[in-house]
Amino acid sequence: MTAFWTVFGLVFLAELGDKTQLALLGLAADRNPFVVWLAATAALAASSAVAVLVAAWLKSWLDPRWLHYLAALLFVGLGAAMLWRGPGLG
Repeated sequence: MTAFWTVFGLVFLAELGDKTQLALLGLAADRNPFVVWLAATAALAASSAVAVLVAAWLKSWLDPRWLHYLAALLFVGLGAAMLWRGPGLG
C-alpha cells in the first residue's frame, strides 16, 4: 500500500491547480459535471496506462535506474525548451 499512497500523493499534488484542472472547472460550469469528471478520469487513466506500459517495456531493456535518469532528463529538457521559447509553448 505504500506504493499506492506514494503514487496517489504525487499525481494528486502534480495535477492540483494545473491548466487542465482549470479548464475542467470551466467545462463543468456549463456542462454536466459528472460527464466532465468521467471523461477527465478516463483520459488521465489512459495516459497513465501508456506511461506504465512504456516503462514496463523499457524495464526489460534498461536498468530501472536509467529509466529514472531518462525521465529526469526529459523533464529538465522540456522545462528548458519552455524557458527558451518563452510564453506560448504550453
